[in-house]
This record gives sequence, C-alpha cells and structure tokens, in this order.
Amino acid sequence: MISFKKLEFGAVTAIFLLLIFPLLFRSVTDNVFEMQHSYGYKFHQYHQVFDYYIHYLLPSLAHITLVYAAFLFTNMVIVPIFLEQQRWLPGLLLLAATVLILFTGIMVAYSYSYGYLFGVYSSIRGAHMYFAKSAFSTTMFYTIIYVVYYAGKHLYFQYVRGRRLLMNEPFIAVAAWIALLVFAIGIHSRILFILVACGGPYYAAVGYVWYTKIFPRYEKIHLRKWILARDIFLTSFIGGFTIFLLALAIRQGRPEETLALMFGLFTVQLLVLLPVTWWLYMARENRTATMLNLQKALGRSAADLDFLRSQINPHFLFNALNTLYGTALQENALNTSEGIQKLGDMMRFMLDENHQEKIALRKEVAYLHNYIALQRLRTQASPDIQIDVNINEDHCEHAIAPMLLIPFVENAFKHGISLRNRSKIAISLSCDKERIYFDVYNTTHARPDNDIERGPGIGLNNVRDRLSLLYPQRHELNIRQTATEYFVHLTIHVF
Repeated sequence: MISFKKLEFGAVTAIFLLLIFPLLFRSVTDNVFEMQHSYGYKFHQYHQVFDYYIHYLLPSLAHITLVYAAFLFTNMVIVPIFLEQQRWLPGLLLLAATVLILFTGIMVAYSYSYGYLFGVYSSIRGAHMYFAKSAFSTTMFYTIIYVVYYAGKHLYFQYVRGRRLLMNEPFIAVAAWIALLVFAIGIHSRILFILVACGGPYYAAVGYVWYTKIFPRYEKIHLRKWILARDIFLTSFIGGFTIFLLALAIRQGRPEETLALMFGLFTVQLLVLLPVTWWLYMARENRTATMLNLQKALGRSAADLDFLRSQINPHFLFNALNTLYGTALQENALNTSEGIQKLGDMMRFMLDENHQEKIALRKEVAYLHNYIALQRLRTQASPDIQIDVNINEDHCEHAIAPMLLIPFVENAFKHGISLRNRSKIAISLSCDKERIYFDVYNTTHARPDNDIERGPGIGLNNVRDRLSLLYPQRHELNIRQTATEYFVHLTIHVF
C-alpha cells in the first residue's frame, strides 16, 4: 500500500507539472500582446480592461494548484487517517473545510478569469452569483471525480491487485505516451503532437523488440557492446524505413516534411525510448534476481529448520530413556510399564506430527502431559520435589509449530530437580484469540563441573532458532535467571 501511495503522489504531481508547465512556457515564449488579443477579446467586447497575467495566468495557476493540494490532503490525510479509521467527526469536519476552501478559491479565480461579466450583469451581485454557481458546479464535479477514483481504487485492491493485470511495463509505457500527448496539447505544439501520436505504435514495436529480444540476448551470452549497438541500429533502421515508406505513400509530394518527421522520430527514440526501455528491462531483471534470492533464502531456512528438528528428536529420546532406566531401578514393573506407554505415545507423536509444519495446540499439550507424567514417575519418591502444572485449554484452538514448548519444560527438569535439595517446577499455559502464553519456572542448583547436565542444553538453543525462523516479529521470549531461580515467559502471536 505504501508503494501505491508513492505511485499516486508521483502520478498526480506529474499531471500537476504537465498542466503548470505549458502555462508558464507560453507566458515566456509567446508574444504577450498576441495573447492579450487571444484571451481578452471578451473583455474588450464589454469594454473591460484585460491583463494576461491577472485575468488568465494567475487564476489558472491558482485553480490547478488548489485542486492539486485538495486532492493530496484528502487522499493522503483525511481519508486514510480519519475516515478509513472511522474517526468520523474530525474527518468530516476536515473534509468540509477542504471542500469549502476549494470552492472559495475557485470562485475567486473565476471572478478574475470571467471578470468581463461585470460588464454583462446589471449589478455586481449578479456577477458574483454566477461565479458562485460556476464554482459550486466545478467543486461538485471534482468531488464526484474523486469519489469515482476512490471507488475504482478500492475495487482494484479488492479484486485486481496481485493478479498482475495492471502496474506492469506496458501500463507504464501507455501512461507515458498519454502524458506526452497531454503535454503536446498543453503547449499547443502541432509538431510534437504528430511525433508522439504517430510515433506511439512505432516506439511500441521497437521497444518491444529491444525489451524481449535484444537486451536479454546481450545480457545472457555476454555479447560485446558493439554487437548490441549494431542490433539496436538494425532494429531502428528496419522499423524507421518501414514508417518512412508508409509516410511517403500517405503524404505524396512532401518528402521534406517526411524526412523532418523521421529525424524527429529517431531523435526521440535514441534520447528517450532507448534509456527508458533499458531502465525498465534492468528493473525487471533486478526484481527477478531479488525473487530468486528470496527463494534460495527460504530454501536454506527450510533446510535449517529440518536440521534443527533432527537435532531435537535424538536428544529427547536420550533423556527419556534415562528417565525410564532410573524408574526401572527404583520402582516396580507397573510403573515401568506405565512409563513405557507414555514414551510410546510420545514417540508416536514424534513420528506422526513432528514432521508437519503446524499441528493443533492440543496435540502439543498432550505431548507435554506425557512428558511431565514421565518425570513425575522419576521424582515421585522424593517429597521435596514439587511439580505444579496449570494448563488452561480454553480458547486454545490454535495451530502451532510442533516441539516448540517441550524444550523449556525439559530444561526446567534438567536444571530444576535435585534429589538432595528442595526443588520446585511450575508450568502454566493459557490462550486468547490471538496469542499463546506459556510460563515455566524452576529452581536451580549448583552442579559439579564434570556433570554432563551442565550447560544450556541443545534443545533450548534450537527452540530459540526455530522461533526466529517460524515467528519472526511475532513472538516474545523473556528469560530471567538468578542464582536460585529460572523463569521463562513465552508469548506467541499466532495471528
């Protein structure tokens, strides 16, 4: 949307300049006395004094500038910031003030442009009423034009954008051609208008050959520049010679004018068409290269994600088997069989769900319950170990990447359990319509330097990387640690 706003601003500003420049151009290049006669004959007819600058140039400049400023303020400020955000009162007040200023400015401009009407109406009030009615009609016309434009823009974003039906190179070329026609009409240049009007199909054909054939061939096989220049010249010569023959057949007996026309066509072709076509071609190539780089980066991210997942599974299996081994030594076969059943459910989850991009959050929660149940088997003989679980599955109909939560719980049991000191682990999970909230708290205990359980653990490092890959700018991970406590708070924005 931001890029479209920039395009809007550029297009409107270009139209504004194309309308302003001819006015200034004529005031500098044309004879002022001749223009006094051309534009002031009605003033002279009704015995009014006419001044080209006061009664034509300045009112025209003011009219165009007011319309330009009103469009920008309405389209860039009032509509997006107020009306589209349903801030109706300030939006409507600003809109009414803008329309009122536009109406007043146009009415004042008309009082100068049509000042001869003071000699037509019997009273000054009658002339002012005409200016007011004309300004009102013009303001309403501009308002309707903007409403139609806004409706068209809305339909474009809703039904067209993303289908590549507009905003491509042919559209830009047609827009540039129309702009040149408007410019030629504005400065009343018959020669430029003929060049642009007649040269449009010719330039389109030559530019198409350059864009689709000549430039790609030069880029792909790394030809020398003189070969590129040769191909450009041959293309131009063949197309120009064909146009020359057609022009001679149409304008028989006037070869001098035909040659002058062809010279103008070639000049515009070399000075305007060639650099513009090259710029459009390079812009397309840059976009293609950017897309390829993004696809490669996405492929690397997917490969890294698969690698991280492959690291998580063996690590957890190692911990789970150690837990079952300790349980088998301490408890009877009934608890061991229960532990094996829990482990079987977890292994089934890892085989069926872990390879998917997203799973239902309830499946991840079931995996957590099984893991915690296994850990309770290992620690149930110690009364100094407290394990609190508060999982509220209300509003938890979300999908989540698998194996995101378990590393935090695994880390808590890894560093928070001591058979010699009082230990506590607290796990909580809740959801709302857009987020998942997950908290893990555990006590920490000093371990010998040769203890294999020292260190942050591969699972916790991996989950940090996975969160960055899967939920960039959409997760918050806060970890606080003291000498005796470790707290993790994770929020995932699922929408």
